Amino acid sequence: MRDKITPYAADSAEKAADLLRAGGLVAIPTETVYGLAADATNDLAVAKIFEAKQRPSFNPLIIHVSDLAMARGFADVLPLAAKLAEAFWPGPLTLVLPRKLGTKLSHLVSAGLETVAIRCPAAEPAQAILGKFGRPFAAPSANQSGSISPTLATHVAVSLGDAVEMILDNGPCPVGVESTILKVTENGAALLRPGGLPVEEILSVSGPLVEAQAGSMPQAPGMLARHYAPTATLQLNVRKPQVGAAYLGFGSYTQRGPLFRNLSPAADLREAAANLFRYIHELDVLADRINVAPIPKEGLGLAINDRLRRAAAPRE
Repeated sequence: MRDKITPYAADSAEKAADLLRAGGLVAIPTETVYGLAADATNDLAVAKIFEAKQRPSFNPLIIHVSDLAMARGFADVLPLAAKLAEAFWPGPLTLVLPRKLGTKLSHLVSAGLETVAIRCPAAEPAQAILGKFGRPFAAPSANQSGSISPTLATHVAVSLGDAVEMILDNGPCPVGVESTILKVTENGAALLRPGGLPVEEILSVSGPLVEAQAGSMPQAPGMLARHYAPTATLQLNVRKPQVGAAYLGFGSYTQRGPLFRNLSPAADLREAAANLFRYIHELDVLADRINVAPIPKEGLGLAINDRLRRAAAPRE
């Protein structure tokens, strides 16, 4: 598995683009998490994503583009969406937009919806590959569906193994949680998933958000009730760890030992987000219960609490 891990460099980015052109799967580091990329215009390649992840076919994917101009080739970019893209792209913001009629985009990425989720990543490897590839790639998180998201190349190797042809390694993902997702319509922008771009920053550009319309199927990735889940049982808002449980702390909690991690001793939510999935991966192999300290529900804390709540949801 680990022999597929390749350090990021100009020649490895070129090889990754070649693999995508051939219909292969490549794990690509972004600023949020590692993504499992395939040619977004190739039905067979996109189908491989669903197969490798064991992902439900009704769960849509995000396509990644190099810039707003590329996005306009695949979606109807409403004026508010353009304003948001100009403010926050490249970066951890996904926009759900009306899918352009007649586009060559695979219908599998939209999972039967008339919309498409689009993001312009900031990470250099993703942009380098997009530049060499010349068209968008679809890229959900590079892990088995519903399990802990990968923020290191080794996480991808353990979770997907031989299902991926190349794992491009650029070290830890600096944001550490998936992108914020907004659905943009003529009525305004609705928050579908909190993520790596704090809502407070979005509001300065979007104005007040509108209420998301409920549907029977997910409108975007990351909306399933149980997601991002370790094998261990997660217990949230625990101020003092239980006997025998691992503990994921935050802030001034200083206890040390193999079963303890602190997301941010300085109570910095950006640091906590960057460490979240990596520390859950580490504790998951050490204990069958993980207690998690309370995390403030503001800024990136909204995304952290969203991931923790879904990870702690009962198994079906």
